[in-house]
Amino acid sequence: MAYNDLRDYIRALERHGELKRIPFEVDPVLEITEFADRAVKSGGPALLFEKPTGSKIPVLINSFASKRRMELALEVDSVEEVAQRISDYLQMQMPQGLIGKIKMLPKLAEMGSFFPRAVSSGPCKEVVLRKDFSLFELPVLHCWPQDGGRFITLPLVFSRNPDTGKRNCGMYRLQVYDHRTTGMHWQTHKQGAEHYRRMIAEGKNTRMDVAVAIGSDPATMYSAILPLPPDLDEMMIAGFLRGKPVEMTRCETCDLEVPANAEIVLEGYVQLGELRTEGPFGDHTGFYSLEDDYPVFHVTCITRRKHPVYATTIVGPPPMEDYYMGQAIERIFLPLMRLQLPEVRDISMPAEGIFHNLILVAIRKSYPGHARKVMHAIWGLGQAMFSKCIVVVDEDVNVQDAREVAWKALNNIDPERDIEFVHGPIDSLDHASRLPNYGSKMGVDATRKWPQEGFTRPWPGVIRMTDEVKQRVDRLWKKAAL
Repeated sequence: MAYNDLRDYIRALERHGELKRIPFEVDPVLEITEFADRAVKSGGPALLFEKPTGSKIPVLINSFASKRRMELALEVDSVEEVAQRISDYLQMQMPQGLIGKIKMLPKLAEMGSFFPRAVSSGPCKEVVLRKDFSLFELPVLHCWPQDGGRFITLPLVFSRNPDTGKRNCGMYRLQVYDHRTTGMHWQTHKQGAEHYRRMIAEGKNTRMDVAVAIGSDPATMYSAILPLPPDLDEMMIAGFLRGKPVEMTRCETCDLEVPANAEIVLEGYVQLGELRTEGPFGDHTGFYSLEDDYPVFHVTCITRRKHPVYATTIVGPPPMEDYYMGQAIERIFLPLMRLQLPEVRDISMPAEGIFHNLILVAIRKSYPGHARKVMHAIWGLGQAMFSKCIVVVDEDVNVQDAREVAWKALNNIDPERDIEFVHGPIDSLDHASRLPNYGSKMGVDATRKWPQEGFTRPWPGVIRMTDEVKQRVDRLWKKAAL
């Protein structure tokens, strides 16, 4: 049964021993960050701060910060179940004959339940504040010492494509400037930024409606970070993940809809062409992203529950909460990658690679140059284009074991022959690229080399003991009591 809202999920975390309530006062300025960082790195629970300094609103953090919590959030025993569901739908074909069509009906009916459902109101409107409100009433975190200020870090930011009218939901941090304005950190490759550029190009409006929901059921919150194709509604994917449609209600002061079960909603607009310095911010790279100019979000109305919970996260030196969220994406979207690259057997993005710096790929190699074909194909797949380093190995290498990959890759490569460099788009947070958003990427072909690839020397086998000897020594090992 899908979670109704964030507090439903909080109760589930508590039932499973995955939540710790902090009943005493802790400051959102730096102190909550230190709590959360220590907890995630020690394998600790999600944290609910009941008395954040300066606010009456409790703070929930680390709610996705483990493999187990991701499973609870998606209501599965393993995130591989979600991947299997995706595979099942991808493999659906038109049924033949009456019996086949009858068997297909339940699946088609289930698909219909994914789509968002409009409702006239919801818990997010228990309190409506059009005049007397301040963003400083929220327990927004100042995460790291050199941050430019307080940042809303787990927002669901809604905008609309001005050409198609389709909704987009992304997760873009918001630096709180004053009582009613924030930064809008949508990077140049994100859909919110694309909507903004299109509206400027049209020149028909001076404002762009934006709405921000904070706190919802976990599948809906999680959907905002998924690397989906443009104009594919994240709220429909949320419905798929939770097996129940997301109820959406229209905002009070702008032409957008938000999840009716949200804890807090910030309604407002971005003034086209208005920019302001945003940052620095301690980012998921483990370094501070530097100051830059970004659009300004003007809040015209806050709606919320009577007793809301403020959901937030921190990023920084890995592993952090975002690593576990990204790891689930890796598993969930593998079937979609295989749809275009069926030779891919498995992928892994180690925590130290902070998503865009390293992707390990195991393939079933079928022809000369196959590894290089896979590298370039991945660089052409949506947000995978940011992958700074791609290492391709043979299918018998376990890419979930970074030590095994390093051992075999470093043995298998002739650096001049097997490493290639390309230029293209780079993640906006990459501080080492030669230019903002543009730089070089590296591909490593660590597969076994074939004669057809110009390699004529013998290729040695990996050292392995025989199964017969292993079995004999198993018995002797027990006898020796080692």
